[in-house]
Formats: sequence, structure tokens, C-alpha cells
Amino acid sequence: MKSNFPFKLNRRQFLLTSAITTGGIIATNVLSKSTGFAQAPAIITSEKARPSIPYGVASGDINGNRAVIWSRSDRPARMIVEYATDESFRGAQRVVGPTAIDASDYTARVYLKDLPSDERIFYRVSFRDLSDTKIYSDPVEGSFRTPAAYRQNVFFAWSGDTAGQGWGINPDFGGMKIYETIRNVKPDFFIHSGDNIYADGPIQAEVKLDDGSIWKNITTPEKSKVAETLAEFRGNYIYNLLDENVRRFNAEVPILAQWDDHETRNNWYPGQTIVDDDRYTVKDVSLLSQRANQAFLEYLPIRINADDPTRIYRSFKHGPNLEIFMLDERSYRGPNTTNRQTEQSAETAFLGSAQVRWLKNQLRKSTATWKVIASDMPIGLVVPDGPTNFENLANGDGPALGRELELADLLRFIKQNNIKNVVWLTADVHYAAAHYYDPNKAQFQDFKPFWEFVAGPLNSGTFGPNKLDNTFGPEVKFLAIPEDLKANRPPSEGFQFFGTVKIDGYTEVMRVALVNLEGKTLYSVDLPPEKD
Repeated sequence: MKSNFPFKLNRRQFLLTSAITTGGIIATNVLSKSTGFAQAPAIITSEKARPSIPYGVASGDINGNRAVIWSRSDRPARMIVEYATDESFRGAQRVVGPTAIDASDYTARVYLKDLPSDERIFYRVSFRDLSDTKIYSDPVEGSFRTPAAYRQNVFFAWSGDTAGQGWGINPDFGGMKIYETIRNVKPDFFIHSGDNIYADGPIQAEVKLDDGSIWKNITTPEKSKVAETLAEFRGNYIYNLLDENVRRFNAEVPILAQWDDHETRNNWYPGQTIVDDDRYTVKDVSLLSQRANQAFLEYLPIRINADDPTRIYRSFKHGPNLEIFMLDERSYRGPNTTNRQTEQSAETAFLGSAQVRWLKNQLRKSTATWKVIASDMPIGLVVPDGPTNFENLANGDGPALGRELELADLLRFIKQNNIKNVVWLTADVHYAAAHYYDPNKAQFQDFKPFWEFVAGPLNSGTFGPNKLDNTFGPEVKFLAIPEDLKANRPPSEGFQFFGTVKIDGYTEVMRVALVNLEGKTLYSVDLPPEKD
């Protein structure tokens, strides 16, 4: 399936895509001849002669016995990965990966396959100089756990919205310390629900707080203005990687990443033009979204789709208990309108017809007990775009209209096919909440009741709460913020949230919890699985 990006890859982008996809696919596993990692020569005249790994390592897209390992060199070099089930790297296997070159901003990834199930995999990445194959970088280590092939406890976390509204890396505050809080609960993996960056949100050196004190940010040239060039989009991802909490997190917690609007700019959709924003000299949002997509795929540990290299939606199986469906609610949507159309059309698309067909097919054939739909936006919360238009599915109380027609069709399909145990996880609105959708309280009633859980932000401003739309009968079961919260609260006020999910391997009960910056559980609920 092709996205609505109205562009074709030029030669440079084609070479980049080929390097990424082919580099990962052709990498082969060969047993290391020694238990030690390949080392640089004993005598090196200068550290500057060696490649380095300035932004750490990351793993992601864990799916059965496969995983993606990501890193970035500081210069042209070849990525080497060694991995083992032993922390001392006894019996390690070695993968010679692709080259990290300027076309990919020196990022690279290796695709590991045929991994043992239910094992902690220890890996280390180094980069070998292209001009002198005897020169290596120092290795950087990471680890992750593979899913079990049998029923076993599964524990993961999710959240979204990183470094927005001018709240950046403040060393006096401890940096983006919510990442450290999440790392300390030791999830099997983490779903980033979008807004990995705020390309439209510059970070300034100082922000004056309400009490007169000063929030001090680390700044960079690329993060000091809105992102327009490819280098500036890349610089937004690099900015987050300057934080040691984030780098430590990435090395220990596999990431499943999706995107939302701020990876490009606020409320963007394909074909949009920028209006009344003097910060931008590049007025073509299609060009901005092309650059945003390239930087997103370069800087996150994602398995590139060989048939559609810009594609972000995908699914993951995590043992018999869980399958996750990662949506893309940006690339295929129609324009933001008043959202009151009475019939479906290209204008009312949210996921788009091809992605909806994919999701229906994946849900119908899934054998997992729990089906988690990772949505970059909440279903029933009203998110305006200006005085008359809407950014989200929801358009206010009443029958299903506009984009809601697509969701109504999907929910009806789930009911008609008796697809059990579907739960929605999301972020976007910068607070935490639990919503229960009840057809008996809805305007549109042809669906099975379900839960939606909202968590965020991650070192961004806190907002909300948003108004609920009664079309699908949502009820607020928990709200993590005061109803009268002042907008854009800084991370230092503590209104930063993530969620966790634990599925019991024996009972298959799903426990969902909403957790704050301090690691305190604010709310939890046990969901027993629906059985045949």
C-alpha cells in the first residue's frame, strides 16, 4: 500500500532506501571466532582517528524471533553487531551490517533473525572505519528480551509526546527523567504513541515559570527554530538523544514507534499548506512531511518495509497472549474539515481504505488472546483545529458523521466477526485517562464495548482535559489531572504520565495501570479476557 505522500523518491533517497532495506536483509549471522569483540589495533595515534557512537544504541520492532538494532556513527563506517544470550558474550554471533553514510546521516540498522525465544539477548554495536578496516569504534552495549513461544507473563509500557511546548533537557531537573522512571519498571518493550519530536516546537535556553524561577534547557541550533530542512528534522531526533536518560532507556527497552502530527508540524495532513505562520520559509507541507518521514525512519529502530519504504503502520506478535497493531493516522487522512459529512469519501478518511482493510484482515486472523490497537489519537476526545474544523475523529455529540463513519465501520466489523479482547492505547492529548466505550450509552450502538487508555506526556507540557464526544458512548473512568488545570504545565509540576500493561500468562487477565513521573500507580484495572 502506498501512502498519500505526493512525491517520488529522487536518486539520493532511493540509494538511502536501498542501503537501509538491503543492508538489513542481506546481513548474515556468522559465529565469532573468539569470545571477544573485534578490537581496534593496539596502537592508534589519536581517538579522532576512530569512529565513535555519540548517541548510543537502540532495539525495536521485536516480533517473534526477530529484532532491529539501531545506532549512528560520527562518520562513514560499517555497522557491526555481536550478540549472545550470555552477558559475557560467550558463543556470540556476529553480523556485518550496512554502511552508515551521509545519505542516512550516518545512521544504520541490522536485522537480527532466528533468535531464541524467551531469552535476554545481549548485543554490542561497533563501527568499522571504511578507509582502514583495522580501525573500530569502542563498542556500545544494549539488551532486550525476546517473546516466549508459550503463554507467559507479558509486561510493557506506553506513552507519547516527547520534548514539546518548549520543555527540553534541563540538567538541573535531571533531564528527561520520566524515561528513567519507565526504564526502572523494566518493561519488555515500550510503545511510543507518537510525537517523538516537536519539529514545530523550538527549544529556547530559558523559560520563565509561574513562580518566577527559570527552567533552563540545553539547546542546539537545529532545535532553536522550527524544522524545515532535513538536517533540522534530524537534529530534533539528535536533540532527544543528548539526554542520558533517553540513551540508557533505548539501550535496555525495545521500542515500537509510531508518529503523529508534530513529527512534521501541528495538525498536518497530506496536501496541507501552511497558513499564517511566519516562522516557516518552506511553505510546502508535502515537502516538510517527506523530510519528516525520512528523519523518523532514519532515527528510530524500525524495520523498513521493502515494498513501501515510507510505511509506518505494522503489527507485532508477542507470544500467544498479545498482538499489537500500530496505526498511522497521519499519512492517509483527508483534510481537517468541519467533519460532518454524511457519507464516507476520501475527504473523511482517517486511516484510509487500504489501511482499514489491512487492520480488519489482521484482526480477523489474529490468534492472540489480546489485540491491542496502538492509536496515535484518542477515539472520542474532541481536538479542534481552529474555530470550525476538527483534527480528530470526534466532531461533537451526535450520530456518526465525517471521519467517525470510518471508525463506526471498523467497530461494526469487530462486532460482526466476534473479535474478542480489543483494547485501544493512545497518547496525544498530554494527560492520562481511562475511557470505557459502552454501546448502551452511545449514539452509534452497533459495536462491542471496549476500553481506551490514554497516557502522556513525556517531558512536554501538560494540557486538558478534552471534551468527550458521545457518539460511541465513552465514559471517563479515571482522569489523572484536575479539571481546571492551567494549560502547558511544565514537567517540574509532575503531571507527566505513562501506562503499563501486564498480561498474566496463566489467567490471561490484563492489568492496565496509569503511572506518574515518580513511578506511583494512580489507577489500575483488571480486564478478564472474553472467552468462547
